[in-house]
Amino acid sequence: MSQLDHLLTEVAFARTRYIDEVRNLTEEQAHWKPSAHVWSVVENTEHLYWAEHGGIWGIWRAFHAKQAGTPVWEGELIHRGLPIETIIERTWQAKEQVPAIAAPRMGGSLSFWLSAFASLQQPLSDLATALANEDLETIIHPHALSGPLDIRQRYEFLRFHIDRHRNQVMALGLS
Repeated sequence: MSQLDHLLTEVAFARTRYIDEVRNLTEEQAHWKPSAHVWSVVENTEHLYWAEHGGIWGIWRAFHAKQAGTPVWEGELIHRGLPIETIIERTWQAKEQVPAIAAPRMGGSLSFWLSAFASLQQPLSDLATALANEDLETIIHPHALSGPLDIRQRYEFLRFHIDRHRNQVMALGLS
């Protein structure tokens, strides 16, 4: 199994764990918030969709820009070789402000957002296929909070991010 296949599998497992954790909640449970400053399950799920959608789009963009000789980012790779957990530990505050593009903003049903979130595995898989013969450390797509991340780190981030929000929804004590 290639490194990229392994990373893709880890994201798929994280996605499945998240979906399995919340799929049987009622809509009332899915929209419940213990306070105005804590996201509901629906808000967490919508955020995961928007954040991953933007991340996948950005990786595709960085890949094509590198092929065209116009990389989206040039500079020092300050996180070279580091796992995503170390990068997050070094770059994130305890509670970060979500970029507007990844913020939950539409609401709606949990079933819709779970379906949308699940649908992202296919474009992520297609991206892995396109990247199969590439040096993952040479394609850089910066993260809004962590700075320049290579493709390996980006795939690790997707897994980390899904697990982080799974832990947040589990802390709500609804399942």
